[in-house]
Amino acid sequence: MPEALRGIFDFSLSRLAASRLFRWTVLGTLWCVVVSSSYEYLWRSGLGDLQFTHGLAGAVALSVILAGPILLFLVLKLRELGIANQRLGVVASTDSLTACLNRGSFSEKVDLQLGEHSGKSKRIKGALLIIDADHFKAINDTYGHDHGDEALRIIAAEIRGQVRKGDLVGRLGGEEFGVFLPGASQQNAVAVAERIRRAVNEMSFRPRGTHHPLSVSVGGVSFEDQLEFVELYRIADRRLYQAKNGGRNRIELTHVQAYDSNDLRQPLH
Repeated sequence: MPEALRGIFDFSLSRLAASRLFRWTVLGTLWCVVVSSSYEYLWRSGLGDLQFTHGLAGAVALSVILAGPILLFLVLKLRELGIANQRLGVVASTDSLTACLNRGSFSEKVDLQLGEHSGKSKRIKGALLIIDADHFKAINDTYGHDHGDEALRIIAAEIRGQVRKGDLVGRLGGEEFGVFLPGASQQNAVAVAERIRRAVNEMSFRPRGTHHPLSVSVGGVSFEDQLEFVELYRIADRRLYQAKNGGRNRIELTHVQAYDSNDLRQPLH
C-alpha cells in the first residue's frame, strides 16, 4: 500500500464501525450513480440509443471509480476526527498525574447520576468517599515533589483497584481523592473504604531507597433519597476531618437521608 494511503487505514475498525463505513460508502456511491445517470438521461435522451447507452455506462463507471474512493476517504477522515475529539474530551476531564477524573468532571458526573432520578418517586442510594493522604507534606519536604507525585500515583492506582467498573474516582485537588459508589449501602461503602485504606497501607513506597509508609484517612457518607454533590461533599469532608483528628489512617462514615439529617444544615469545618 502506498505510504500516503497507509496513514488513512492505520487504525483498527470494530465490526460495527466497519459495517457503518461500508454502508455509507456504498449508499454515497449509489447516490452519485443515480445523480449522474439522471443527468445523462436528460442530456442524451434525444440522441441515438447507442450514444445514450455509452453515455449512461460512462456516467455510472465514473461515479463508481471517483465517488467510491473519495467517499471512503472522507468517511475515514470523519471517523478519525471523531476519535480525536473523543480523546480530547478524555484529556480535558482527566487529571494528568493520576489518570483519575479531575474535580470538575468528577462532580459533574456525580451530579449527572444523581440528577437521573430527580423528581422520581423511587428512592436512590449510594455513597461518597473522600480520601486524603496522611502526612503528605512530609513526603514533599523530605524527598521532593517528584517522589510526592509518585506517592500520589501509587495511591490513585490502589483506589482504582478497589472499586467497581461503574464507580467514579476523581482527584479533587492536592492529595485528596473522591470515590462515588452508586447504589452502595452503608456496609458496602465501609467495606470499600477499608479495602482502600488497607491496600494503600500495604504498598511499598521507597523514595531514595528508603522505606516510607503510606496511609490515607477516609471520610464518607452513604445516603438515600435525592442529594447533590455539594451536600454529599460537605458531609463526607466533615467525616474526613474527624478521621484526621482521630489519629489518621482510619475511616469515619455516616449514613443520612435527604430531609432528616442535621449534617445538611451544618457548615463546613
